[in-house]
Amino acid sequence: MELISVNEPLLNGNEKKYLCECIDTGWISSEGPFVKEFEQKMSASVGRKCGIAVSNGTAALEVAVQALGIGEGDEVIMPTFTIISCAMAVTKVGAVPVLVDSDLYTWNMNVNEIEAKITSRTKAIMMVHLYGLPVEADEILSLAKKYNLKVIEDAAEMHGQTYKGKPCGSFGDISTFSFYPNKHITTGEGGMVVTDDEELAERCRLVRNLCFRKDVRYVHDEISDNYRFTNLQAAVGLAQLERLEEFVKRKREMGRYYTERLKNIEGLMLPITNTDYAENIYWVYGLVLKDDITVDNRKMQKLLAAEGIGTRTFFWCMHEQPVYRKAGLFQNESYGNAEYLARKGFYVPSGLALTMEQMENVVLAVGRVMEKVKSGQI
Repeated sequence: MELISVNEPLLNGNEKKYLCECIDTGWISSEGPFVKEFEQKMSASVGRKCGIAVSNGTAALEVAVQALGIGEGDEVIMPTFTIISCAMAVTKVGAVPVLVDSDLYTWNMNVNEIEAKITSRTKAIMMVHLYGLPVEADEILSLAKKYNLKVIEDAAEMHGQTYKGKPCGSFGDISTFSFYPNKHITTGEGGMVVTDDEELAERCRLVRNLCFRKDVRYVHDEISDNYRFTNLQAAVGLAQLERLEEFVKRKREMGRYYTERLKNIEGLMLPITNTDYAENIYWVYGLVLKDDITVDNRKMQKLLAAEGIGTRTFFWCMHEQPVYRKAGLFQNESYGNAEYLARKGFYVPSGLALTMEQMENVVLAVGRVMEKVKSGQI
């Protein structure tokens, strides 16, 4: 039985053509012309003036945090329910993540909890959009203005998504993207920082490239990493960006299909299709097991794998990460909604290359497994 992969990207556009151009011209490094072109077109697609391509989405967050001058003892408010890259970018510079719980239905951070977490040490709010729907940005932007805070927008999963008609990636002081293979636009690995602030953009470029001094190469006034992005990656990214509108349309069609076919299976909480500020973009198609389902997401992952279906569990909460517990962070903190999502949420195959036949097989397998779970056979 062949496993239906949780994600398979679609690479049948101009990817090969542009990659061959890189090879034919010898431009494969970060100095190649596709890099600048991709930066310009990607940043323009979200209404930003500047784009700084980097090696991956984690690097994008780290560059953004360092470029903003966040450092030792500063606090950054963020969701506990997210990928560790968000917290790691903060702790790496000696700053402290301050966590908020999730909204149980959109799966994003609960913006109503943010203001109570603001202190004299708060430097920024990290606004992380998750799984297909954006965060309610207006409240965060209003708080940032009120308390003079920076806003870092993590739009890693939001290629082509909008909030009240405005592109995700256009909010706050600085925004980041990821181009991992499961994203709407992929470069294999890769990421980008976008901003409207020319000085901040220049700072990002410095941080991206080991902080070489401009006047004398190989002389450094501060420490950074090598976060550079290659011409090969940019070539793939440009080909992907050319099809973003098509990819978004396809993802929404897939989401509608899954919702229609899964809506009558008891015990599952399906993704919200719309809010008053956005239509779901279905970065992945997530499912959450309801209270009366006794198994957790990891058990479901094994059961569906036995049916030939690849899945992936949701993120694990930051306050429950062993590495941060060992470091003495988040002691005695609990966030009920986030913990529930982390234990009961998972996503089914959602890649752009998925066929209708494969999607139907996914639906049938989920139905069979859920029937066994509810009947007590498992």
